[in-house]
Amino acid sequence: MLGHLTLIFVCQLVGELVAGALALPVPGPVLGMVLLFVILMLRGAVPEGLGQAAGGLQKAMSLLFVPAGTGVMLHFRLLGEAALPLGLGLLVSTVATIAVTGLFMAWLSRGKADG
Repeated sequence: MLGHLTLIFVCQLVGELVAGALALPVPGPVLGMVLLFVILMLRGAVPEGLGQAAGGLQKAMSLLFVPAGTGVMLHFRLLGEAALPLGLGLLVSTVATIAVTGLFMAWLSRGKADG
């Protein structure tokens, strides 16, 4: 399991290095997730140990939101002043995410029905 946890962190590190070196507007951890996804696609399956390591990280994920929650509370007045644009942005992005996910799932299930 330690090796799989190391793989997750190495993918994140590579993502950070690529994002920093190329000055990309995409966060390093996102690039790391894409890299891990590509590795898993090439492998064809998720190893059991990797699933366990990722599950352990997911169980502790709530701790990662503590700094963000603190930042929200520190800037509560500023967020209140920008409530309308923030709310509209959240609404539009949520609807767009649902629509894209639905279209993608329809596309994926159509491919399964043909095969």
